[in-house]
Amino acid sequence: MANELDINDTSDTNLKIHFLGTGSPIPLTSRFGPSILIQAGDQYLLFDGGRGAIQRIYSLGIPFPKIDKLFITHLHSDHTVGIPDIFLTSWVRGRKTPFEVWGPEGTTHLMNGIRSAFEYDIKIRIDQNDGSNIKIHDIDEGIIYDKDELQVIAFQVDHGPVKPAFGYRINYKGKSVLLSGDTRYDENLIKYAKDVDVIVHEVASTSDNMANAMPMTQKIVDIHTTPEEAGKIFALINPKLAIYSHIVLFDVSDDELVRKTNKNYQGPLLVANDLMTVSINDNGYNIMQNNIYKD
Repeated sequence: MANELDINDTSDTNLKIHFLGTGSPIPLTSRFGPSILIQAGDQYLLFDGGRGAIQRIYSLGIPFPKIDKLFITHLHSDHTVGIPDIFLTSWVRGRKTPFEVWGPEGTTHLMNGIRSAFEYDIKIRIDQNDGSNIKIHDIDEGIIYDKDELQVIAFQVDHGPVKPAFGYRINYKGKSVLLSGDTRYDENLIKYAKDVDVIVHEVASTSDNMANAMPMTQKIVDIHTTPEEAGKIFALINPKLAIYSHIVLFDVSDDELVRKTNKNYQGPLLVANDLMTVSINDNGYNIMQNNIYKD
């Protein structure tokens, strides 16, 4: 597929959103686990490390040594199971700086456990350098990263019994994107999304038939945001573009997802796919669907 954007172009001021994984805990090959890579100039920030994230980074042709900063929304396994692969592969393939991680309380325990689990592998590597080390930050709400006009703000969201759970707002040279993380309808998210250009929001929905046949599906939906609720959020925020990612659907199609959202919001809406890139620029945004497989 011809590309409208050069994903490796770092000369402009665009803020790029690379959707590595847009799925749920279900191990689909079409939608990998939740993971988003934000590109701002020559900086790359990874948000969550779901299943298959490193393969998607490879498919996009992004150099592995660039992947040295990870922000975790919460510690559910579908958001973290790919982290060991990201940490080790980016180091073995050339990263010489520590792997730096920000996340909720418990992140230090998680990352120390990962390094301990792979201690044998790390020790036998010939090229020993700082890339095998991890720098960890257990975060609170507020500005947690600020470098070269790229700023990351963490804010708490309501993911039911999972506490704390965070969303992130990323600001870069007058452009902005908000990542909801896993959340119910949340007033705090709406506060932090004021004047944002693009909002990337999770969504969950089940049909009545599925909810009756498998009550667990409704329990899952209850700690997420329904498309009707997301539509209310988008209508209040009025972004240039609203995007669904971390899509959890039980007997509901993408078209039905959009129809449910349109009950409360009729603005620009995109259901993201893996390897999609959205570039926020001075004129609005561009969308590119990448199919860059190099095997």
